[in-house]
Amino acid sequence: MHTELQGLGRLLPPQTWNKLLAEGAARRFSEGELLLRQGDAGTHVLLLTSGHIKVTRLEPDGEELLLAVRGPGEVIGELAVLDESTRSANVLALTQCITYVLAASRFRRILTEFDVEGMVLRHVIGRYREGEEVRAELAELPAEGRVARVLLRFASAVGGPRPVLCLSQDELAGAAGLSRAAFAAELGKLRERNVVATGRRRVTICDPARLRETLPSG
Repeated sequence: MHTELQGLGRLLPPQTWNKLLAEGAARRFSEGELLLRQGDAGTHVLLLTSGHIKVTRLEPDGEELLLAVRGPGEVIGELAVLDESTRSANVLALTQCITYVLAASRFRRILTEFDVEGMVLRHVIGRYREGEEVRAELAELPAEGRVARVLLRFASAVGGPRPVLCLSQDELAGAAGLSRAAFAAELGKLRERNVVATGRRRVTICDPARLRETLPSG
């Protein structure tokens, strides 16, 4: 079955994406395994071809904040490679993942060879702006809207008619900027209406359309 690519895998010309894969070395990661560590040098990128990952950042107060969920087609760790800096976040496997490891020098060479550096930089900047816009939007929403927005955002990366988020309520509450109790209360209301179903470290979006209806119009 064909997997629809996300991120750079969708944006780049097919010949560029295929060249990146051909130059990389396949590596599998098990659920829960660390792919990239915050603070490490940007020595390589990972091309995700199967599975889903989560991106988290360790804050100065010791809290680990959930930033994003990504799926097949994503290039992971590209920011540290492009600006030759250290990793700004941790990346962990939410499910079993297949990636292709590509050294930083090879990655940059291929971008130059196919004349796509500008496209990649615009993508990275766009992702940063997207994160800022999400934080600004969440600050204006009531608790119900924050929960819906966070669930829908992460569900879009997982895909499918009934997306399953393999994330804890603590992680989701932090991403929504809510206390654990406030998040659980709103999630309970959605569960009572059969909009979501919950389990241990698992939230299933049973009815994405009804979940969207909880967001303010306009």
